[in-house]
Amino acid sequence: MINSRFLITSTMLICLLSPLGLAGQSSNLVSEMSDLAWAEEVDKARDLLESKRVEYPEPSAEWLAAVSWMARGASFAERWDVAEKYGSEAYSGSIELIEERPLDADRFLATALGAGIEVLGRTYDAQGDRARAINFLSTARRDFAGTSIETRIQKNFLLLSLEGQPLPDLAADSYMGPQQPTAEDFKGNVALFFFWAHWCPDCKRQEPILAALHEEYGDRGLTIVGPTQLYGFTSRGQTATPEEELAYLIGEYSDQFPVPSWMGVPISKDNFLNFGVSTTPTLILVDREGIVQRYNPGTLSHDELKALIEPLLLQ
Repeated sequence: MINSRFLITSTMLICLLSPLGLAGQSSNLVSEMSDLAWAEEVDKARDLLESKRVEYPEPSAEWLAAVSWMARGASFAERWDVAEKYGSEAYSGSIELIEERPLDADRFLATALGAGIEVLGRTYDAQGDRARAINFLSTARRDFAGTSIETRIQKNFLLLSLEGQPLPDLAADSYMGPQQPTAEDFKGNVALFFFWAHWCPDCKRQEPILAALHEEYGDRGLTIVGPTQLYGFTSRGQTATPEEELAYLIGEYSDQFPVPSWMGVPISKDNFLNFGVSTTPTLILVDREGIVQRYNPGTLSHDELKALIEPLLLQ
């Protein structure tokens, strides 16, 4: 059965890989289906969707986006038969449409296909066939490499496969903080990796929790690393070159939100892709042997993190 942490809250959706990710994602039907999905009103959502089907004799990207929200709502409620039915419709319909146009040419098409893949992966796992789910997601990432949904697919793949495995190596094109973190900095320690974005409000709310954890456990072997990436803009969405954005992070941004001296910050887009960071923050907890013990897209409270960290420090 899917663990509850697979469900991304509506608050977390604000902090996706791109802060503009939901811009323009508006239509009455898609919006209504989204609201019903989060409320887990599965039967009401299905009645609404089916009542509208006659208005879409030829499936459009907008229709498939609405269908994908039907699938997501059913997965939230663990109605896996319903989730599979509508997830399959969103997936197969999207595959047909991308034969005619690029995936990212339509704002609804990426939503429909990404959600369809996500729901089917979760459904196969919930039905007891994790191997099928992992293979499906792995193939999907390969098929849609270089598109806007690649990171989302990787996140769902890692939710099923990363825990219990060695942490992959981190990349670092540049860095913030007193020095570039290396594997030696957290070798033999419990390490908490905090993937964040400079535009993400949830990340700023997570940071004081990390500071408190460092105060409590830093001298007992807890190391905190804060990978981030460049997004192509600075404050208020102003377009920026990589050089300009890095200067902003090191200068104006750090003046307002100083990087803690105890947290190294490697900067690389590859990290966000390889670690499936389509949700910020994403937290990854690794034990003293370098084995991933928790992969968590989204925030965690102080108490939740404390309960995860303390047993690892005793090992």
